[in-house]
Amino acid sequence: MLASSRIILKKLTFEDIELYHRWRNDMEVMNSTNPFLDIYSLDETRQFVEGVMLGSEASKSYIMVDKQEDTPFGIISLIHIDYKNRNAECIIDIGDKTYWGRGYGKEALTVLLDYAFLEMNLHRISLRVFSFNDRAIHLYRKMGFQQEGISRQSLFRGGKWHDIIQMGILQNEYIQQH
Repeated sequence: MLASSRIILKKLTFEDIELYHRWRNDMEVMNSTNPFLDIYSLDETRQFVEGVMLGSEASKSYIMVDKQEDTPFGIISLIHIDYKNRNAECIIDIGDKTYWGRGYGKEALTVLLDYAFLEMNLHRISLRVFSFNDRAIHLYRKMGFQQEGISRQSLFRGGKWHDIIQMGILQNEYIQQH
């Protein structure tokens, strides 16, 4: 089991689709993480989860659960896992806004990175973050991620163009820092 003092990462199952669907259709939640702001039907969410998150050997997805409250509050995944080159991409969405700004994202990311680097023996984890998501950028830098590139003005949100920043961390960098 993947866990820390406050959270458990529970493997995503088909039973979690409706919960994820609720978060996926919350515009405030998705504004800072999903490049395709839209309202999705339950069937579209089901197809996405079944195809991308559950139906692929190249992904591992987890529901983040508050241990004390036994409350699910978000989703975290390793996607595009490349076992030959030992790298993957990380995505994280805290769907329950009452958990924003309370350190749960950092804790969940630490649990996932420990698993990715120390158990799966991955070499590199990357992620993408919108340039206006200052809290996330600060967290990723604090955890040791380095900016590796910028897709300039590739996101149109709120009537303006924004960059998407690519960040990455290597296994040895993570281990040295933790």
